[in-house]
Amino acid sequence: MNTFLQLLQDFGLAAVPAVGFAMIFNVPKPALKYCAIAGAIGHALRFSLYKIGPLPIEWATLIAASVISLIGIYWAQKWRAHPKVFTVAAMIPMIPGVYAFTALLALVEMERNGFTPELLKTAFDNGLKAVFIVTALAIGLALPGMLFYRRRPVV
Repeated sequence: MNTFLQLLQDFGLAAVPAVGFAMIFNVPKPALKYCAIAGAIGHALRFSLYKIGPLPIEWATLIAASVISLIGIYWAQKWRAHPKVFTVAAMIPMIPGVYAFTALLALVEMERNGFTPELLKTAFDNGLKAVFIVTALAIGLALPGMLFYRRRPVV
């Protein structure tokens, strides 16, 4: 499949869980479209940085989460809402479910069939990748807000 078509598909499909979780979090109805746009932008940016660009997925996630947070701060100031209204649901499509599932699956296989170095490596690699991606999401979500809403000077 063409890379542009993959990016377009990723953009469209990432909006669905963002809107779904925004509805679970009781985001006001007019803000749902902005949650969808932010989720789609963030996931498509991470996809393009990871698949097209030379960045590892952890750094691509950090950059995409920071961009979503900056967009959320802008929208929050424009429509007088809290930035988390726009940003938290937009981060959900970037949760590393596949990596966490693969790590847990390798641990279950080790319990079932016994220890092998390959299963340990799979569990360790995917588990660390999932932890680093979640950490990148948390830092990317918090960092722009800490810079813009800081009461004391940085220096």
